[in-house]
Amino acid sequence: MHHPVPRPQPLPSSVAPRAELAPFLTPSLATVVSGARRRALRDGDRQIDTAHLLHSLVESDPEVGAAFEGGHQPARVLGYLVQRSIGYGLRWQRTEEESAVRRLLPAARGAEPAGTRPSPWSPAAAAALEAAFRRAAERGEPQARGLDLLAAVAADPESRAVEVLRRAGVEPAALGARAAALLAARDEEPSQQV
Repeated sequence: MHHPVPRPQPLPSSVAPRAELAPFLTPSLATVVSGARRRALRDGDRQIDTAHLLHSLVESDPEVGAAFEGGHQPARVLGYLVQRSIGYGLRWQRTEEESAVRRLLPAARGAEPAGTRPSPWSPAAAAALEAAFRRAAERGEPQARGLDLLAAVAADPESRAVEVLRRAGVEPAALGARAAALLAARDEEPSQQV
């Protein structure tokens, strides 16, 4: 039985990765977001991008591993992500991650007011979070799960996460479909609660 769930508003440009998002995240996804934030800070990156989110998802969320084909895929993805700070991904430093998806969202069409601090999220990461929230709301759930975010991250063909997935030999569309199928199967299980 689905109950109407209020749809979260688009992320404002000054949103912090903690308090404002907490009501929309399961505890495991909150851990993922915090991990991505720490990773961005440690790497000296200006913004949290989709590669940070992917890294934290694969490392921290046990549901996410089931969306990959076998244990070798997450290991290969992590191998590429670990190389980010020592070679692979260096060209990303001091650049903003754009998103094909973000350009389609109404929240992205407006210009940022002058004098606002820059968003802690890259446009692609913000779009992925918004998409994850929408996916959860469409299922009647008030909080997004890691699989929602994985499916959203894998859906943006221009994201850094998709670049990493492709380099690691993972087909992003198939990964997103498996994540969606796992969520659908989970919803069909009787009396499964978060």
